[in-house]
Amino acid sequence: MSLSTLCQRCGLCCDGNLFSSLPLRRSEVEPMRRLSLPVVERTDGTPGIEQRCAALDGRCCTVYAERPEACRRYRCHLLTAAAEGEVSVEEALGVVDEAHARIRAVEAALPLERLGSPQAVLQRARHEDQPENGGPLPRETQELWNQAESHLDRHFRGRHRRM
Repeated sequence: MSLSTLCQRCGLCCDGNLFSSLPLRRSEVEPMRRLSLPVVERTDGTPGIEQRCAALDGRCCTVYAERPEACRRYRCHLLTAAAEGEVSVEEALGVVDEAHARIRAVEAALPLERLGSPQAVLQRARHEDQPENGGPLPRETQELWNQAESHLDRHFRGRHRRM
């Protein structure tokens, strides 16, 4: 099985659960707009694409050949570990499946999605946990959310979360 299988089964770097936005170089703004991808100004003032990426169809990129440089360069911690032989592709796929299962558990515990809420489950949990949006979330939901974030930190972002 090839490493591309891992990315095609995952999609977490594009669905908004790992990151809330993707940076663009100024030279990429117009090409992304031509691809009908909405370009926004990020909190640091640079152009970007909000995640969940509009080019994501299921877990596959519909503009893969024309994707931005940040997408081309990005390799999650899990992909790097698989490429270096630290884990097999089969083991990595198990980690991906577990990540998606944890995200589904958070989604099932969240209140029904409200108009204007982020599409990505973990972004929505963060949004719903705020007092101005009806939070805090129930303790059980917060625990599921923390466990999902910790799993993503450890296996995809390459950092360890303290809870």
